[in-house]
Amino acid sequence: MNIPSQSGTAPFTLSVLDNALTSVGETATEGLQGVIDLASAADKHGYHRFWLSEHHAMPAAATSSPQMMLSRLIPETTNIRLGAGGVMLPNHSSLMVAEQFGMLEALAPGRIDLGLGRAPGTDGATADALRRHQSANEHFPQQVLELLGFMQGNFPADHRYSNVHAVPGPWQAKLNRVPGSISLPETWILGSSNYSASLAGQLGRPYAFALQFGDSDVDSALELYRKSFRPSGIIDKPHTLVSVLATAADDAEEARRQALSNSMAMLQMFKREPFVFYSPEEIEQYNANPHERQVIESYVNKTYHGTPPQVAERLEQLHERTQADELMMVVSGYGRKSLNTTVELMAKHYGMSGAN
Repeated sequence: MNIPSQSGTAPFTLSVLDNALTSVGETATEGLQGVIDLASAADKHGYHRFWLSEHHAMPAAATSSPQMMLSRLIPETTNIRLGAGGVMLPNHSSLMVAEQFGMLEALAPGRIDLGLGRAPGTDGATADALRRHQSANEHFPQQVLELLGFMQGNFPADHRYSNVHAVPGPWQAKLNRVPGSISLPETWILGSSNYSASLAGQLGRPYAFALQFGDSDVDSALELYRKSFRPSGIIDKPHTLVSVLATAADDAEEARRQALSNSMAMLQMFKREPFVFYSPEEIEQYNANPHERQVIESYVNKTYHGTPPQVAERLEQLHERTQADELMMVVSGYGRKSLNTTVELMAKHYGMSGAN
């Protein structure tokens, strides 16, 4: 999909990731209704994908289960692809994830994405409460292969799970004499390191790089992914997506102020305090020491904030630099109104369908 630009056609697909943010003063019910509204708006405006992330024990992030939320979004949308960006696989049973996403795919054939990550999406104590063992990251590649085996129904005959089947899935379709092949979720490897890039390349799967995390080296990771890529029968050439924090407003200074909420929340994480979204006014009144101010400003600068042309300029520079096939805006700001504003303004800037 090419997105019309004011200066021609932007050579990348544009999508949205929502962390199901709930700001101070906002209930979980209000926050989740905001997710529904944003997904509907993204669908109407012609964005390609709408992803949700998995987080636990974080006051400002209300989706501990993206798959549950996706089932709610299916009837609210028509064309946009819906996905988890991602499911933190070591937190889960591979069979259960295969069953859950098989059900989602059956509900919305050809519209479901499954992004797989290995981080816990939380702190150490909560990871322990999730029964995530200490060596979980080491077994991530094997767990991914196990999940794919359940989803595709193609374990070797001598595999210990050869007679264990994810339903819905190919095995059920075969026994029910369903003609032709059934659709499967589009499975991605997510990450922000060379480890995930190499794994995605070896498995021949599309790769999504989370540039919103820290100072990750996106250039080296994408180069490694492309060099290590092996055609899998799913895709025959590398396919990449890069996600970035984004906040757009009609006024550039207001966009910068909205970017403060996420930046302050990241500082709180570094201080081992709860991830909470405070208003720009509260943050401006906070008496930060020089180191704290440096962290806040660092994350403000990482956010693609400004007027739509300013945000678009940074997106297009990122695309020129990385040659990513897709870019995804991790929309950020205080309150759901700010997130909707970013989605609407960027759609209008690029002349996307449904934008006025």
